[in-house]
Amino acid sequence: MTRPLDSIDLNILRALQEDGRITNVDLAKRVHLSPAACLERTKRLHVEGYIQQFTALLDPVKLDAGLLVFVEVVLDRTTPDAFDDFRRAIAGMPEIMECHMVAGGFDYLVKARLKDMGEYRAFLGRFLSITRGVRETHTYPVMEEVKNVTAIPLP
Repeated sequence: MTRPLDSIDLNILRALQEDGRITNVDLAKRVHLSPAACLERTKRLHVEGYIQQFTALLDPVKLDAGLLVFVEVVLDRTTPDAFDDFRRAIAGMPEIMECHMVAGGFDYLVKARLKDMGEYRAFLGRFLSITRGVRETHTYPVMEEVKNVTAIPLP
């Protein structure tokens, strides 16, 4: 059973969003708890699903993935089977970082990271060959990342 978050829980979540590598001792000091109580709360927040995972943010340019593109995808049909087929097809494409079904003028918004425009063209060819039922795509290469954060605003 999930209980409501209190101010200490929110402070733990804020601190972990700022620095996921913070030690439990330092986290406990920051939120004014004993290390044992802090560890217990952190484990509970994880078990209850408030903390999904711990990860490292990597530099895409240093890792030869400096081209960021967004792709609008329009499907031929908007049926449950078509949506399932599309989801299955893109699940195995590591270049795709995010994919969102959206309401509006297109069906999906895909975010992908690639080396350069040549690699994007090859990616698009693979994408179109494995995703059945794609009627059209519109690609938007990112010229400058103005803001890119992972922290969720907390009360």
